[in-house]
Amino acid sequence: MLSAGQGRRLLPLTAEVPKCALQIGGRSLVEWQIAQLMRCGVDQVTVIVGFEAEKVEQLVRGHGRSNQITTLYNPFFAVSDNLASCWLARNLMTEDFILLNGDTLFETAVLERLLDAPSRPVTLVTDRKPAYDADDMKVTVNEGKVLRVGKILSQEQSHGESIGMLLFRGSGPGLFSDAIDRAMRGPDALRHWYLSVIDEMAQAGLVWTCPIQGLKWAEVDCVADLEDAHHLATSWSDNSEHSASFTITCPQRFSEPDPNR
Repeated sequence: MLSAGQGRRLLPLTAEVPKCALQIGGRSLVEWQIAQLMRCGVDQVTVIVGFEAEKVEQLVRGHGRSNQITTLYNPFFAVSDNLASCWLARNLMTEDFILLNGDTLFETAVLERLLDAPSRPVTLVTDRKPAYDADDMKVTVNEGKVLRVGKILSQEQSHGESIGMLLFRGSGPGLFSDAIDRAMRGPDALRHWYLSVIDEMAQAGLVWTCPIQGLKWAEVDCVADLEDAHHLATSWSDNSEHSASFTITCPQRFSEPDPNR
């Protein structure tokens, strides 16, 4: 889980609290994510922290056993984007794993659909809407295969948007780890998103899409997003499925790296 960033577009709310620690529907965003992951059988979670790391560590402490929920500190969080966070976690990418942006709130059904998707090296969760803006991480798709990923894609090239959740299986973890290592050797690496690497892998035919039209999720980038996320989480709090305590439902193993600058 990429949760090293401050979330400057949410200032002053994030002046002393990282975005992932903001309260949404009575629970912090990072705790919502952990709850959904563990409900779907993810029994190993790594949260990459940076800004006000101690506050995030305090929030995740006590959820599961001490070896189930761990944190990894990114000392470069103030001068880097999330490619660096992934690079710091590359040694964890030895098995199938989920990569999750730290500002994505999602219902259980989103993760269940991803885990039920056919086994591919890289599976990118996408949603669709009538039009896309400059801040959307857009995707070009052909017959289920992702061809391009990026914010600069035109409306004609945009067949959906990434929600900030990916599944790596089989050869995928090793290919992604190697690609990250190569990318970090570039002169502008600290300013790059990890999805620039996914874009390269997509052009090599290694990335497939998991569409989730009709399922509920929210990206928290600004105050309006926070309000939308609060309404979504509040609706879940009225549902016994989503208000259940943190539990492990099955013994699968996935490792989770961490963004959100």
